[in-house]
Amino acid sequence: MDSGECGRSVRSGSRADRMSALPILFAGLNPIRDKKKGKIMKHLCLFVGTLLAAVLIVAGAARPAEHHAPAASAAPEAFSIDPVHSTVIYKIEHMGVAPFFGRFNDISGDFTFDESNPAAASFNITIKTASVDSGNEQRDRHLQSADFFNARENPDITFRSTSVTAGEDGAMQVTGDLTLHGVTKPVTVTVTPTGVGETQQGYKRGFSVQATIKRSEFGMDTYIQNGGLGDEVTLMIGLEGARK
Repeated sequence: MDSGECGRSVRSGSRADRMSALPILFAGLNPIRDKKKGKIMKHLCLFVGTLLAAVLIVAGAARPAEHHAPAASAAPEAFSIDPVHSTVIYKIEHMGVAPFFGRFNDISGDFTFDESNPAAASFNITIKTASVDSGNEQRDRHLQSADFFNARENPDITFRSTSVTAGEDGAMQVTGDLTLHGVTKPVTVTVTPTGVGETQQGYKRGFSVQATIKRSEFGMDTYIQNGGLGDEVTLMIGLEGARK
């Protein structure tokens, strides 16, 4: 094939054919015999190589950017409340003189929590009213009567969270439905993480819970008018849970 035929073949073929034909065009040149033509072909090779590199760069830049979906966040961990190592304390003012403290000895329920997304937390707490413990059996029987908790008709105090707002220093404002003395009302409690990790009893997580309510709003107004007991009651819970 002479150079004219080679040139026509290159022009009429595909792009791949034209590229593969370049060595054939260059093979017939002898730079020793024709230095001028050799220099021209050398510059042509450099030009073609540069042009190809530019085409590849432009093609790469024009490629659509790959979009990767964000990784799904881990589901909140679920915990069962440890009734042996969780504590429920209440505080009420006695005769306007001093605060009085008592406790409930039976707490159960569960909660979920994700450190990366505290707002996804949930709390489900049940306290048995008959487990009220004021340190005096006669007073405990009175507290379980219709004057106060009416434990026979209302055996449980429950709290079911409905929303969680993360605050400063890890504290959360947890709003939920509190059922007490047969009355259900929304309340907001402060929940603060206290610890987490592997223990001799398995993987556990803890919280401190605190709220102040008015017992009169739940139909418990005995001794409020005569000043025997205050209306406000502060609840303090040390919540410890074992991972399910």
